[in-house]
Amino acid sequence: MNKSNLTIIVAASTNNIIGKDNKLIWHLPDDLKRFKKLTSGHNIIMGRKTFDSFPGLLPRRKHIIITRSKENSSSKMVVYVNSIEEAIEASKEDSNPFVIGGGEIYKMAMDYCNKIEITRINSYFDGDTSFPLIDSNKWEKKFDEFHDIDENHKQSFNFETYEKK
Repeated sequence: MNKSNLTIIVAASTNNIIGKDNKLIWHLPDDLKRFKKLTSGHNIIMGRKTFDSFPGLLPRRKHIIITRSKENSSSKMVVYVNSIEEAIEASKEDSNPFVIGGGEIYKMAMDYCNKIEITRINSYFDGDTSFPLIDSNKWEKKFDEFHDIDENHKQSFNFETYEKK
């Protein structure tokens, strides 16, 4: 797989918090719709804790879980690997796999990805998991779309796309 097709997708607060107690802190229906639209039909690469936080398998996506333990899955939609490199190898048939978290997996993936799709929540949050800083010397913002507070969204947010320089 060409690493330039590997994309990070994340929702992060102004202070780069992405979660607390292995859960999302906010509920933004438009962010969830965007996540589904972008990742459907693709492989999603994640850490074990992120996978364990799901209520079940996400439809139309192959789940590649990075874990320290040796595990096997009875489902063709779940693959266990032991490194980011193995996850990339397991995704080679996908033209655009997505890294979906958590914090440690994002840190590992930054050097392998050429695109970041971020929902930037325009609020500060307390949390225990953060997203790495986006270095403006390495990344260029290519898209930025503001969404205001409304009846379904308690925080304003921006959909942003960064590409590696």
